[in-house]
Amino acid sequence: MDLVQFVNDEFVSRKDLPEFGAGDTITVYTQISEGEKTRTQFFRGVVLQRRGSGATETFTIRKMSGNVGVERIFPVNLPAIEKIEVNKRGKVRRARIFYQRERTGKAARIKERRF
Repeated sequence: MDLVQFVNDEFVSRKDLPEFGAGDTITVYTQISEGEKTRTQFFRGVVLQRRGSGATETFTIRKMSGNVGVERIFPVNLPAIEKIEVNKRGKVRRARIFYQRERTGKAARIKERRF
């Protein structure tokens, strides 16, 4: 067995995150430290993709801030992430929904997935 793989499996992977994928609307709560103070800041948006595996897995979230699209890439294993809430499950047909970047208004809506 590869030593790097063993270390990744044992120590790095987080188990406390909910299941989410492309098209889901999630809220990520992160710890922000300013000087000596720390505060919690949240970032709510649509998941564009999840990529990688194990220690190097990341996910990209996009939200509209006023008229400007803001994307942020989070490593899954980032220690600053306090929690992730899944607000809506989206029904999309692909794993990477970059076509969402060109869409605005009603065209940018994603159908909700029912259970």
